[in-house]
Amino acid sequence: MAWFRKERRERTTQRQRLEIPADAWDKCPGCGHIDLREKFERNLMVCPQCGHHRRIGARGYVDLFTDPGSFEELFGNLTSVDVLGFEGYPDRIAVALRKAGRQDAVLTGRATLTGLPLYLGAMEFAFMGGSMGAVVGEKIARLAQCSLDDRAPLILVSASGGARMQEGALSLMQLAKTSVMIAQLKDAGIPYLSILTNPTTGGVSASFAMQGDVNIAEPGAVIGFAGPRVIKQTIGQDLPEGFQTAEFLVEHGMVDLVVSRSDLASVTARLLRMMLGQPAGAPSS
Repeated sequence: MAWFRKERRERTTQRQRLEIPADAWDKCPGCGHIDLREKFERNLMVCPQCGHHRRIGARGYVDLFTDPGSFEELFGNLTSVDVLGFEGYPDRIAVALRKAGRQDAVLTGRATLTGLPLYLGAMEFAFMGGSMGAVVGEKIARLAQCSLDDRAPLILVSASGGARMQEGALSLMQLAKTSVMIAQLKDAGIPYLSILTNPTTGGVSASFAMQGDVNIAEPGAVIGFAGPRVIKQTIGQDLPEGFQTAEFLVEHGMVDLVVSRSDLASVTARLLRMMLGQPAGAPSS
């Protein structure tokens, strides 16, 4: 009978092919998790699968540590010059400026965080590995002086391979210059928080980066002076597992806190208000 038979009708499929550009995807270098780049960016470039923290650049940290629209750049007119006549250095500077912008290897300015006035410096690893030359040292020293004059807290975010070899002894002098200014802040009782990101090494770790009233590191950040290979060759011994990571250093008292990037701003704001004797979350006067 007809109603026991299934009539086959020609079906027309209407499928809409979703075209996603190849560059829309991103892969976590820590665990290999693949997802839309937009999702990584919304998560502050932290892998939702394993928590691996990737670099976000100076502008990213400015957005993270400041109230929207409050940041005002300072000393942006200072740029590196080839004082020593180092071969190829002018070309390296030109390439770095095109790649990372005109702020040299550090972006400095004043802003507010939860309404609290402060001075902020964030290093740019994309500019010659965040190396500290004369301009970086001068900008940080001037920023610390502004902090001292206004009695406003200072936050420095480090991401650097160390002193800039193309400037020789001039770059090494910045260790003393920045350290002297940090010491003045301490003598005046002005809070200084140091944020250590991956990597913080060389002359930067040997100066202002490790001199904070509180030193806060991002998870997995490599922090130290010389590289593990150099240290191993020097002392002739195998190094402990995880040596020079943020987690290793906090266990051994070299770093005070390891804080995920999503919590950095809130933890920093609470610490600053506590150090200034203000209630948590209270608007600044």
